[in-house]
Amino acid sequence: MTTRYKVYGWVGSGSFAVQVALEEIGVPYERIWVGREPDALAQYRQLNPTGRVPALGLPDGTVMFESAAILIHLALAHPEARLAPPPGTSAHARFLQWMVYLSANGYESVLRIFYSERFSTRGAADAEAIREKGTADFLANLALVDASLAPYVLGADYSIADAYLYMLASWNPGDKAQLYARLPRLEALCSRVAARPAIVKVEADHAG
Repeated sequence: MTTRYKVYGWVGSGSFAVQVALEEIGVPYERIWVGREPDALAQYRQLNPTGRVPALGLPDGTVMFESAAILIHLALAHPEARLAPPPGTSAHARFLQWMVYLSANGYESVLRIFYSERFSTRGAADAEAIREKGTADFLANLALVDASLAPYVLGADYSIADAYLYMLASWNPGDKAQLYARLPRLEALCSRVAARPAIVKVEADHAG
């Protein structure tokens, strides 16, 4: 079977959710780990000028980046997989709302936690304060989503937004038991999503 997509990523990165989407859809793809060496990153920037992962090579050779945009595109390109509600519906509007929220707020706060020095011209001098604020914002963002889970992000039906939220929750820098004690709906969602075959397969791939 001919490969249709190429996923560029790192272990434990945002490429996780992209792989999950492709597994849910059931189309062939090639997973490519991007090297972190200067030469490898320089070569990767020729495909993705941001130098970040994930990126997705489309069947026609186009390469796109930004994880939320990739997931929305895949959901729309493969409606038969039912990873998002039909476009034009109020449910799809809510899907877009949560995908953008999780990307612009949840993902962004994670970057401040793990790459704190990037967010100040003073580098390491401000890293601890940036990390602490990023952690507080991350937990607040998850709490806001937790309050709306019923049981999934969009209500009764699973969507790729749930896999995206699952991935973000897995990046919690603190004790997972404490996180779930504060956010029981999120714990229930993560437990439910973790059992999906696509998640199990991609978890194993990222575990090496």
